[in-house]
Amino acid sequence: MQDVWIAPPVAERGADDAAAARNLYGTTLRFFDPKLKAWRVTWINPISGARDDLIGRREGDEIVQLGERPDGARIRWRFTKIRPESFHWIGESTPAGRDEWKIEVEFLARRRSGVQR
Repeated sequence: MQDVWIAPPVAERGADDAAAARNLYGTTLRFFDPKLKAWRVTWINPISGARDDLIGRREGDEIVQLGERPDGARIRWRFTKIRPESFHWIGESTPAGRDEWKIEVEFLARRRSGVQR
C-alpha cells in the first residue's frame, strides 16, 4: 500500500527557509510481513532526504507504528479515531533513552467523496 503526503498544499507554501523546513512532501510504503504478523512501513521524503522504517500493529482501536531514527530517537506514528471517512494521525518522537513522547506532526484526514477504496 502506498500513500503520498503533500502538506501544506503547494499553493500555500512559503518561500523563506523557515516555511520550507515545515514542508512535508513524500511517500509511505506499507506491506504486511506474515512472519512478523505486522506491517513494515517506510517513509521517504526526497526533499529532506529523510527515511524512517517502522513496524505497525493494531493496538485496541488504534494502529501504532514504532521505529528508530539514525540518531537513536524513537518514533511512534498513531492512527486514531479511525472511521470509514476519516482518521486522526499523530507523529511523535522521543530522544534515545527517554519515554516522554513529543508530537511532531498531526493530521486530521478525510476521504474525498467519490474516491473508491
